[in-house]
Amino acid sequence: MKKLLLPLLIGTALTINFAPAAHAGFFAVQKARIEKSREAKNTKAELRDLFVKQLEYTNNKNLDKLSSLYAETFVNNDGFDKKVYFKLVKDTWKNYPDIMYGTTIRDIQFDGDYAYVQAYETALSTTEETVGSLQAYGELTSEANTIYYLQKFGKEWKIISEQVLNEKSALKYGDARFIKMDLNTPEIVNAGQAYTASLDLELSEDEDAIASIDRQIIIHPQQQSEESFRQISDDNTLERMFYANKNNVNEYTTASVGIARSEIYDKTKVRVYVSGVAFLMTRVNVIPQNKHITLEEENEENAQQDK
Repeated sequence: MKKLLLPLLIGTALTINFAPAAHAGFFAVQKARIEKSREAKNTKAELRDLFVKQLEYTNNKNLDKLSSLYAETFVNNDGFDKKVYFKLVKDTWKNYPDIMYGTTIRDIQFDGDYAYVQAYETALSTTEETVGSLQAYGELTSEANTIYYLQKFGKEWKIISEQVLNEKSALKYGDARFIKMDLNTPEIVNAGQAYTASLDLELSEDEDAIASIDRQIIIHPQQQSEESFRQISDDNTLERMFYANKNNVNEYTTASVGIARSEIYDKTKVRVYVSGVAFLMTRVNVIPQNKHITLEEENEENAQQDK
């Protein structure tokens, strides 16, 4: 029935005598909508193409081409300018030459010559360290949700800033590679606010662990802090409370984990040995203090006190 009625309704609609002015206005509006939709598709395609290039240049370790996608005035939410940012990129490639990245675009928004792109990013690498006479093989994993801010200069889009919303990284050696562990913290806190970092592990019956939880502010060069190891409790967790810094910078909570395994040999003897180590890092973004906010009640009280 619907198939039969549809041509009839269309035919009836075509017989309606539209006024010329309304007729012209209708098509003008439709034309503008189509043009706006076309421009939006073109802009989104341009922005997606930029991040395809970013991923290609990053995985090919092409620093010059990667740098060309960023404005000279670039600065991220850790306060690192373009020079410092790309030094850290170069150092990462040097320390992890086989590192490979992945990017999934989650959202694209734009207004005129400005845009932001939200992306989910991953990194994976392997590493080998010599510890005494032993060779330790490790795996690096990282994931982050990031907002990139862009500006169009002429016909080219450039990245002018980035804001890392959340970020977790793990470097695991030996048996630690096969143990599920997580360092949990709030993603964002106020300057000076107390918060708790919690380390959770899934250990088997023949495994024990010691661990240390610490905090590092995100500056360059990075400062190392002293570690204090503790035995992991029976529920396989370790917690530590921190007060967020008041220096208007973000920070990382870090955890160092040592895995010990025991085994019986010669029927009666027990051997305990270190079977793996891990280093975890989780970002905590810190909202800086604004010392220029005063409530009206406070102003009135101060005025009365002055009298």
